[in-house]
Amino acid sequence: MSPEWLHGRLSVQQGGDAAIAAYGQVERPENKRIRAAAPRNCIGMHEMLISLKPVSCLYHLQTAPSIMPTKARSQPAARTTIADVARKAGVSKATVSRFLNHRDTLLSRDIAARVEAAVSALGYSPSPMAQSLKRGRSRLIGLIVADVTNPFSVAVLRGVEKACQEAGYVVMLFNLGNDAGREREAIATLSSYQVEGFLLHTFGRDAGAMTEAARHGKPAVLIDRRHSNMQTDFVSLDNAGAMEMGVSHLVAAGYREILFVTEPVQDVSPRAEREVAFRACIGAQASDVRGTTCENTQADSAGLEAALRALRARASNRRPAVLTGNAVITLRVAAAMARLGWQFGSDIGLVGFDETDWAPLVRPGLTTIAQPTDDLGRMAARCLIERLQGLKFPPRQILLSGTLIERDSSRHATE
Repeated sequence: MSPEWLHGRLSVQQGGDAAIAAYGQVERPENKRIRAAAPRNCIGMHEMLISLKPVSCLYHLQTAPSIMPTKARSQPAARTTIADVARKAGVSKATVSRFLNHRDTLLSRDIAARVEAAVSALGYSPSPMAQSLKRGRSRLIGLIVADVTNPFSVAVLRGVEKACQEAGYVVMLFNLGNDAGREREAIATLSSYQVEGFLLHTFGRDAGAMTEAARHGKPAVLIDRRHSNMQTDFVSLDNAGAMEMGVSHLVAAGYREILFVTEPVQDVSPRAEREVAFRACIGAQASDVRGTTCENTQADSAGLEAALRALRARASNRRPAVLTGNAVITLRVAAAMARLGWQFGSDIGLVGFDETDWAPLVRPGLTTIAQPTDDLGRMAARCLIERLQGLKFPPRQILLSGTLIERDSSRHATE
């Protein structure tokens, strides 16, 4: 059965009221718009320094020679075990286990009291991991992201973490560091920690990685990026609807020559969807509206500046604008504009995918299409948790609406 298409207000044909209730809290009206004025303390692009530092989920210990004399250190006390409790209480380990698993009704009052006293005297605390594994449940969810320095990934992670915490799960993060070749390694590594399922915000280029996930028999949910031939739940922004929102806004504001700047499109589904939607939206406009796509890499700053110059040359006496595919590209365009000495709004208009903390601070304030990142993370986690609880729906495709936050970078010609 083909995956269901769910837009904005979610509904599920199969599954009844329980399924609708599970998603009823996530509802976004179509084409939501917010008008946001630029704050008085706006700073120029050239005055702004953005520093993104990679985050690691792996911790290690290092030892180094001390430069100060130290006293001899005693060995740490051994961890109290269930066997120690059993010896002190004069009972078997099985009896202690019954007590710890709240089955003390099977024990006499005297034995239960002795075990309780031994636990208290020894300060025994059972390992949550050991208890979970004994029951066949680790309560761990593996999250694999392509690039943890990407603001979108960090924002989605927050939503994932909130939903998992509410449901009693812990998230283990594996950052690929933009290395698509590590997807299989990531799945194998997290599986070795007995994660119960996967949330994947990855490249989707390694078919063997999905085979690895299936081999371990663990459910997976895709976030933002599709994987070819993988039939599983998928949660994403409604890219076509968001692009239509951005193009329509620019055209209504009087812009007639529009440049869509994106990272390389090949094999990355959201970039491809936005580029296809951009061409479709331009084609649906009046004949005097024209659009061009520019694929840009971090190393090609000269190429981006040339594309901006060509945009203004093509526009002639018509208003030019840039529509950026994500926050990373928005920063590159902002840096190029600063080098060229141009201003957003007056020289070139701009609408960018992804709302960021710095978007209102770049003069004169950047218009953005905000993704519902918290809802995306929460929804993906809930989908996975439902699968872990035995839900048998066909694969679901859940698309959430974006929000246009209007600022002066896309001001109307009469303003």
